[in-house]
Amino acid sequence: MSLREDVFDEQTLDALALLFEKFWVLRDEEPEAYRLVRDRELKLKRYLQDKFGLDLIVHQHFAKLEKIPVEPQSWMGIQAFQEPMDYAIFCCALAYTEQKGVDEQFLLSDLAERIQELYTSEIPLDWTLYQHRRSLVRALKQVVQLRLIKTIDGSLELFQNSEEEEVLYEVTVYSRYFMRSYPDDLFKFKTIEALMEQEWVRHQEDQRRKRVYRRLMMTPFVYRKSEDDPDFTYIRNFRNRLREDFEQHTPFRLEVFKNAAMLTLPDHKKRYTLFPDLSGISDAALHVTAVIREQLNSLSISEFGELRLPIARFQTIVKEAKDLYGHGWAKKYRDLTLEALSNEIIAVWKAWDMASMEEDEPNMLIILPGAARMIAFYPKDYEQEGEEV
Repeated sequence: MSLREDVFDEQTLDALALLFEKFWVLRDEEPEAYRLVRDRELKLKRYLQDKFGLDLIVHQHFAKLEKIPVEPQSWMGIQAFQEPMDYAIFCCALAYTEQKGVDEQFLLSDLAERIQELYTSEIPLDWTLYQHRRSLVRALKQVVQLRLIKTIDGSLELFQNSEEEEVLYEVTVYSRYFMRSYPDDLFKFKTIEALMEQEWVRHQEDQRRKRVYRRLMMTPFVYRKSEDDPDFTYIRNFRNRLREDFEQHTPFRLEVFKNAAMLTLPDHKKRYTLFPDLSGISDAALHVTAVIREQLNSLSISEFGELRLPIARFQTIVKEAKDLYGHGWAKKYRDLTLEALSNEIIAVWKAWDMASMEEDEPNMLIILPGAARMIAFYPKDYEQEGEEV
């Protein structure tokens, strides 16, 4: 398919965005969105398979894009989950619903008992323990939110306070389609790496291109990891073709720098989760980056654009940023201790793949080149008003 072929109209752009932004589009809940995808099914399937190697499933009840990343990232998990137990209980709940028929009803007590039987760990589940009940609540909230089951009567929240509380649920038709199909038995795979490698067996042709498209579309940045990084070399060599393709089929614009490539959104759209957003911590993070940029002459940057800073030094920079720009920050961040504010900024950067912690030196922060692409200043007149206050 040539780059000039099948340029997407506004409706097809919206349909593609829905598929990437949502886990799935349910016909009963979003009939217009479902119809938007279904009416453009063939065009979308051709593009997604050719460029990304991804499967689009359009079922009579839903539309779903099987989004499989090149490398799993922590932020790709279920953000409401707090510990591995949550995921284990979630999977046990899925196993339970698979044994039930569509529209079949069941009680929370039956589900909880079956989860205890399915759960394998050195420490068994005990619903008399608040921590275990809370984990079950977090897991089942996600099962309900994903529309795999629906609540008929009762309140799950009350189970946190007492294991005697009862809730009546019903299995939905969607429960049969949550898990994606695998070509081999999952028990054959001993590591997540082996499972990820299996994904590329059926994508021998144009594997590099599909890797690059997935990384650009599913991650905030693609970084140059070595002198001969094959994915980054591909991006650099075909940047013009990639840029044209993304601009014709998505609302994004490709930007390529020495050590980082990323998709940016020229026009703000509510549908997308973006950085920076309107939160106060985004302002603080951007101002800290501005202060770092002003001090580059005294800092050592690696050949791959990485800046390593001891946490103590980073906190000093955060204090300088607060002294310069803090008068315009939200009160919450003006009042935070230096350590707490620094930790929140680091958390935001880590979530957006703009920073990490040195594995061998836990007190060493690594600021990645993506952070350097975004800084902020107040207008001159705003700064003057701040000084007057």
